[in-house]
Amino acid sequence: MDCIIRNATVVTAGSVSPNIDIGIHEGRIVQLGGPMQADREIDAAGRYVLPGGIDAHVHLTAAGSEPHSYRWVDDFAAGTAAALAGGVTTVGNMSHPGRDESILTAVQRDAADGLANARCDFFLHPVLMDPTASELDAVAALHAAGHTSVKIFLSFRRFDRAVSGFLDAFRRIAALGGIALVHCEDVAIMDCACTMLREQGRLGAQHFPAGRPLAAERAATERAVAMGEITGCPIYIVHLSSLAALDACRAAQARGTNVEIETRPIYLFLTEERFAEAGGARYAGAPPLRSERDVEGLWAAMTQGSIATVATDHAPWTLSQKLDPALDATNLRLGMAELETMLPMLWWAGVRGGQLSMSRFVELTSTNAAKLFGLYPRKGTIAVGSDADLVIWNSDETKVIDGSGGYSNADFSPYDGWSVTGWPDLVLSRGEVVVEQGQLTDAARPGRGQLAQRGPSQRR
Repeated sequence: MDCIIRNATVVTAGSVSPNIDIGIHEGRIVQLGGPMQADREIDAAGRYVLPGGIDAHVHLTAAGSEPHSYRWVDDFAAGTAAALAGGVTTVGNMSHPGRDESILTAVQRDAADGLANARCDFFLHPVLMDPTASELDAVAALHAAGHTSVKIFLSFRRFDRAVSGFLDAFRRIAALGGIALVHCEDVAIMDCACTMLREQGRLGAQHFPAGRPLAAERAATERAVAMGEITGCPIYIVHLSSLAALDACRAAQARGTNVEIETRPIYLFLTEERFAEAGGARYAGAPPLRSERDVEGLWAAMTQGSIATVATDHAPWTLSQKLDPALDATNLRLGMAELETMLPMLWWAGVRGGQLSMSRFVELTSTNAAKLFGLYPRKGTIAVGSDADLVIWNSDETKVIDGSGGYSNADFSPYDGWSVTGWPDLVLSRGEVVVEQGQLTDAARPGRGQLAQRGPSQRR
């Protein structure tokens, strides 16, 4: 063995097992329990050992990319540093083609940049912007290369201009055994809502939710579900924020349609009243924050099991960029940094708060994403043969969140000043200790991350 973790309470999606020793060799788990020896031993007594988190939805700016004017402040090096510090050992990055760039070229560019700079393992979601014949043909080539998911935005005007082509894309993804990630906001409804805000002079940040109304999310979600139903394509609804959209998905799930739901931490902890605060633009995301009733409904759905994953949609800006006075309610900068806080926040409010079991926490933050995106059982669990992506979790450690002191290049967190209990003590990525006591080690160097091998999407 290269390393042994002793006296672990191992938490997986299916069990909580005390007093287990974990043997690691050449980056993988090779033994659970029984006699073994190694030069390095780590005592995990009194702590839990979890599978490394998998954040399947991040936006890291790759060198040379031009993602339609979005230049988020975290590149692969900074974003994956924040991920590791928060217990996330694998990220799924959106690969946006630039103007006049093919989907194949975008993926090749982002893969090269990730291999040069990522500190943890990563995979890519090719973003299909234009369903031309050549781009649709590229979907099969990407799938064969292990890129078995495709991202589609219903919130872009180009979707309605080429809806037949996008339906063809859904059919092809289904035939290949892949999965489609769908951003569900109806662009025509949002355009109308923003026009009305301008006409009424309601342009302060407090009016941001009115420009991306719940009706836009509900209508687009119903449309995406119907398209998946008719084409047979597995649909993964990203960053779902509302009960109305949740009800549309649950109705489809009850009919047997393959619809999976992702939600996002901001929709579990914050409500739309935040936009009325001074500097409320910092909370802008897509979709917007919703009501307390929506928050309660999402927590109930996570407990019940209809929500599959929690992911950050990590798309960070600095606070000055978010509060740019040249922006108004119709065009605020969307996104924020959450990679470093996602797991601690969910543990604190979910597990310690009595709303989630530890095994359900592991499902939401690791196992389900591994299955849906073709990574399981190499990732997402603690088993012989799995990658030694492990988090030794201190359920009693309390920290006050300070986004200005984190690893992200963003200089704020939406939870600044919150006192949160439950943080990683040590993080291992493929058997290397990359975080100790909240600090990255020398092993967590840029370029050590690998492009994760993926197979077809699996049902969870």
